[in-house]
Amino acid sequence: MSLPWKNLNTLSDLDTIRNESYQNAVVIFKHSTQCAISSMVKNRLESSFEPIANETYYYLDLLRYRDISNAIAEQLKVHHESPQIILIKEGEVVYEESHMQIYFSDLKEQIQG
Repeated sequence: MSLPWKNLNTLSDLDTIRNESYQNAVVIFKHSTQCAISSMVKNRLESSFEPIANETYYYLDLLRYRDISNAIAEQLKVHHESPQIILIKEGEVVYEESHMQIYFSDLKEQIQG
């Protein structure tokens, strides 16, 4: 099963994400389309994906939408990395990881926890 990505491509989507996180866990994956590591991590996430509950997954092409990536860092108070996975619950970042430390199994634990 493949990850059901929703594209994150407007600044207003960040408000939607924060509001949505009060109902369900929300995951943002920041991806650099020109980075081999980022592509490998994305493939690894997709190949190990299994639905957990009612979580939502957002995909950000950060080369195309650098302004949104900057807004994420500022509004959610996370240091910019690429690739990066960010888990939001109740409007706050509860987990984030980057580069080769991103595994779906770890994300799953955090969503369920």
